[in-house]
Amino acid sequence: MEKETNTMKKETKYIITGIVAALAVVLLIFSTVIVKAGHTGVVITMGKVQENVLHEGFHFKRPLIDRVVQIDNRIVKLEVDTEAFSKDLQTVEAKLAVNYRVDSSKSQDLYKNVGKKYEDTLITPAMNEVLKIICSGYTAEETIASRSQISTSLTSGLNDKLTAHGITVTDVNIIDFDFSDAFINAIEDKQVAQQKLLKAETDKQTAITNAEAEAETLKIKANAEAEANRILSESLTDKIIRYTMLEKWDGVLPKYSGSGTPIIDLAE
Repeated sequence: MEKETNTMKKETKYIITGIVAALAVVLLIFSTVIVKAGHTGVVITMGKVQENVLHEGFHFKRPLIDRVVQIDNRIVKLEVDTEAFSKDLQTVEAKLAVNYRVDSSKSQDLYKNVGKKYEDTLITPAMNEVLKIICSGYTAEETIASRSQISTSLTSGLNDKLTAHGITVTDVNIIDFDFSDAFINAIEDKQVAQQKLLKAETDKQTAITNAEAEAETLKIKANAEAEANRILSESLTDKIIRYTMLEKWDGVLPKYSGSGTPIIDLAE
């Protein structure tokens, strides 16, 4: 009987020890926090946001009293689908990708004033507003050719709105601009017309060039013949003419009647 009692005491002791150890582990878990690399920890004590933030690494906190919200301070990419109107009142549908980061020194203010959903509350509305302002200064066709300039303007405009909240936009990429079917068809028709006009101008210029080349060729040929005739005319003398005639004479004197000087004077 005594042996059984001792055994029960030992088991009870083990159980109590296990419970204490488990409680200690739970207490340790709720008393510590690991802030991930590239993040800051905003400490909230009984609903109140504390001034100091926790930097990456291992930290102790008061269990059941302190809560830590981690804010990502790395460069984050956010894609937004939005639309605006161009200067010529065309609808411009845009898919934008913004790269931004939260200043670690402003993590506490951002969470306190805006909350964790600052992308929906601040960044997306700012992108919609800034794009509308910028697109109103371009025609729809100009937006196609000015993507780089619009992207730069978006980055600048977003920083003007978001820097005060501790958000810095590093760059904005325009993934796509889209327009109504009617506008796209009009652009295609214009491009076809421009191509036809360019071809007509090219053909015209080619014809003119060919005509000028042919005229120049004829001119050169005429000048060459004239020069040859001039040189030949200057080189002909009476003796050369007589010599040429004698070379071609077949020895038969021509028959003629009448009087006068013979056609060929052999004595000369």
